[in-house]
Amino acid sequence: MARKRLFAIFIAITFIFLFIIARLFYVQIVWGKDLQSKALDQWTRNVPILSKRGNIVDRNGVILATTKNTYTVYVRPRAVTNLEEVGATLSNIFNLNKEELINKIKSTKTSEIKVVKHAEKSLIDELGTHVLNGVYFAEDVTRYYPYESLLCQTLGYTSQDGNGISGLELYYDSYLSGINGEILYEADLTGVDISNKPPSYIQATDGLNLKLTIDYELQQILESVTDEAMLKYTPKSASAILMDVNNGEILAMSMKPSFNLNAVPYNDLSLLNSAGRISLISDSYEPGSTFKVLTASANVEEYLKGNSKAFSTSHIFSSARYRYVDGSKIKCWSTHENGKHSNENLSMALNNSCNPIFVDIALSLGKETFYKYLIDFGYGKCTGIDLNGEAQGMVLPKTAVTNGDLARISFGQTIACTPLQLLNATATAINGGYVLTPHLVKSIYSTNGEILEELNYQKGEKVISSETSKIMRDYLEKVVSQGSGKQAYIENYYVGGKTGTAQKYENGTITHGKYVMSFVGFFPATNPKYICLVIVDEPVGGTYGSTVAAPLCKTIFQGVISTKNL
Repeated sequence: MARKRLFAIFIAITFIFLFIIARLFYVQIVWGKDLQSKALDQWTRNVPILSKRGNIVDRNGVILATTKNTYTVYVRPRAVTNLEEVGATLSNIFNLNKEELINKIKSTKTSEIKVVKHAEKSLIDELGTHVLNGVYFAEDVTRYYPYESLLCQTLGYTSQDGNGISGLELYYDSYLSGINGEILYEADLTGVDISNKPPSYIQATDGLNLKLTIDYELQQILESVTDEAMLKYTPKSASAILMDVNNGEILAMSMKPSFNLNAVPYNDLSLLNSAGRISLISDSYEPGSTFKVLTASANVEEYLKGNSKAFSTSHIFSSARYRYVDGSKIKCWSTHENGKHSNENLSMALNNSCNPIFVDIALSLGKETFYKYLIDFGYGKCTGIDLNGEAQGMVLPKTAVTNGDLARISFGQTIACTPLQLLNATATAINGGYVLTPHLVKSIYSTNGEILEELNYQKGEKVISSETSKIMRDYLEKVVSQGSGKQAYIENYYVGGKTGTAQKYENGTITHGKYVMSFVGFFPATNPKYICLVIVDEPVGGTYGSTVAAPLCKTIFQGVISTKNL
């Protein structure tokens, strides 16, 4: 019996011993880091050192977004020795309500409260003339945009805590944001700093910088032109985008209305969503006649390949103003005497923007061939621009397309695209046939100027021949020198382009009197460098894209010529 008792005691002691060992292992190894962190938190107080967000500069180094030196003021209630003096001084310097501040300090259950964020240095200098126990300050991050609303939607904005919310600020947030540091003060259990104990510093790491493809001088031109459009036509919106036709670099893009990036309307979500949206990449619309560049390109390419269903460049189309497709009447915009056009070839059809001739082309080529070019030119899919929120546009499934649908797609109806898709597809038609990836950032570099990453975008697939592209440049140059785009003509310069006047739909039906007017232009037409799209939504007093958007594009090109001494 005694042996059994001794054995039981031995087993119990062994169990207790193993339990203690296991508990020590758990506390020291498994739970150790968490306990160390809690101990450190009890015995120290920290003031964050916020990293400086990286700059965003244009292609020539002009700063478009930077970090302004401001400060956050903190109060640690337990370390305050003269509450009345703290309340009076802070309320006087920072224009605060003294009673509310004192009550907040007295009633808070947290070890630290923020009293002021983004305070100017002059106010902090004044605070520094006072000795206030329990009051601290540290640099914080205030995003600053030297040119206020310039490039508003594209640059985007940050939250009040400095995190990217939209535009480039969001897309490249992981590069721009950096890593925060902190100042650690030793304190007793009541939260009072221990005297004669110097603080410890953990240095912040600043964010990286972005060099854009944007040219500040050209951006100013587009801003001025879209402002002019808003004043002259009081439309719902006006926008323009300028791109290098050979490599996809976005040189400028402007959308109005906009807002001052230094005064982001965080409390007005309706304004923020409407004026802050990057409409050039996120909004889809029926492009109208500017889309005819695709239809003409497809026909010319197929003709050069020997496709008997394509029309020759000299073919004379029927002069009738109407086409009947699946029992529906499709007519030309113009009203010629006796209801007929004069004889027209494809070049003249582009000049006059005659819908029935493009219907003939699409129906002759057929759905399979036409859709091949539609997809090859990038419709129905994102371009890949380095911004969030790009839309794919809306293209009917090929299997669901009727002859009536195909007829209307040929001249830019029954299809929706983003402005950037249209611009990029037109660039493909005139740059030798290459699909591009539009982009906004050239390189990413450190605070000491070291380039860490060059963003090189190669030309994509070649979808039409160089010969077809040359023919299209010639056709579109004639649209400006002889046809509907005459108001974009610049003497002694070769400019090409295409006009568009698209009807708007509401609840599935055409809304009379509401139009989206546009012009896509490029120059020099013989060897293109710049391509520009101008869109004015519901202009008041405007009649066609040829009379509203084309002159605005001309002003942009004149500005480019003057600025670049071309």
